[in-house]
Amino acid sequence: MKKAVLLFATVFYLGFAHAQEAKKLLDEVSSKVKSYDNIYIDFKWNLTNEKEKVNQETRGDVTIAGNKYVLNMLGSTRMFDGQKLYTIVPEDEEVTISKHNPSDEKEITPSKLLTFYEKGYTYKMDIVQNVKGRKIQYVKLTPIDSKAEIKNILLGIDAQTKHIYRLIQTDDNGTKYTLTVNSFKTNEPLSKTLFTFDQAKYEREGYYINQLN
Repeated sequence: MKKAVLLFATVFYLGFAHAQEAKKLLDEVSSKVKSYDNIYIDFKWNLTNEKEKVNQETRGDVTIAGNKYVLNMLGSTRMFDGQKLYTIVPEDEEVTISKHNPSDEKEITPSKLLTFYEKGYTYKMDIVQNVKGRKIQYVKLTPIDSKAEIKNILLGIDAQTKHIYRLIQTDDNGTKYTLTVNSFKTNEPLSKTLFTFDQAKYEREGYYINQLN
């Protein structure tokens, strides 16, 4: 009986220690991210679902400054100016404008990509990988909400720079989303109009403006 209690106590302590270690690393990442005026990320994005035989891969880039962002991906641009979201699709010559919905707080948006884990997850240290001489430490995050569609998230963190290198999200339906950072730049000189939507410009170019809400 004493051995069983000792084993349980040891496992509990190791689990607690791993959680504390993971929290310390995530806090360092969050602190580093919040110290930058802006961040530019060039990335590779992959979606797979073995059961459905789906495998999609694309590249994209995003510029983030506070809660504002411009995301270029899959031939379209999504821009958030702090109040409204603009989705620009050149192929369809259409722009959709919608208001920010506070009820979508659980969604991992570009502006929360590097800090979303601060609430709603438990975490523990996972595997370590060597990527071209860089030590990538993974932290496994599990949603506290048992009804969450997300099964778990693996965050790969560069141990030296404290920047996120890879995010792997696995959903309950078996779909896996993988975002791998190709380039991570900070405090770049940005145009003053980068996060400003020029509606008149798109109207002159013949775009259909779809205003929601």
